Amino acid sequence: MIKELEKRFITSLILIPILIFFVIKGSIFFIFFLSILFLATSYEWVIMSRKNNFLKFLGIIFLLFSFYSAYEIRGNENYGDFLFIITICIFTDIGGYVFGKFFKGPKLTKISPKKTYSGVFGGFLFSLIAGLVFSHHIYSGEKFPDKDSILFIFILCISLISQIGDLIISYFKRKAKLKDTGKILPGHGGLLDRIDGMIFVFPFLYPIIIL
Repeated sequence: MIKELEKRFITSLILIPILIFFVIKGSIFFIFFLSILFLATSYEWVIMSRKNNFLKFLGIIFLLFSFYSAYEIRGNENYGDFLFIITICIFTDIGGYVFGKFFKGPKLTKISPKKTYSGVFGGFLFSLIAGLVFSHHIYSGEKFPDKDSILFIFILCISLISQIGDLIISYFKRKAKLKDTGKILPGHGGLLDRIDGMIFVFPFLYPIIIL
């Protein structure tokens, strides 16, 4: 378990600065970054759904819309909102992993045997802490709720969608009899394993932030 945590930590230590660089740079840099992610996650999805052509096509369309939503939310000068969303999703994953590993307890669902109720709680707790700290001390965007009570609910909704997205991808992995969507990220698996929650969060937030 310690070695697994070390792998996840080192991988995150490399990935997060790269992510922040491309998000802040924006423009063609961000388009390039999203294009690479789209191609990589699409490849993983095709491998995972290779026995079902309709599902394969549907997944590619969804990923295309998801990355388009991410691009639109980033906007021209809107990287603060984007980083806020990413922060909540990342800390949802961290909280779920830490609480699930250390506190364990009852399993959440057969879809993903490693998911526990304690992990769900940890995901909500970590996302709340990170989201509130981010919005009050780093960046407070125009699209963010200006009352703590509404912001509280807003963060929990993002965390919930992220966790549901995680379960959805876990379901398809289970159907394909795969442990991970890939092996490109030590400690995490594939890129789709890493951003499974985010690809559902951005389409969910697109009409709220953009429209």
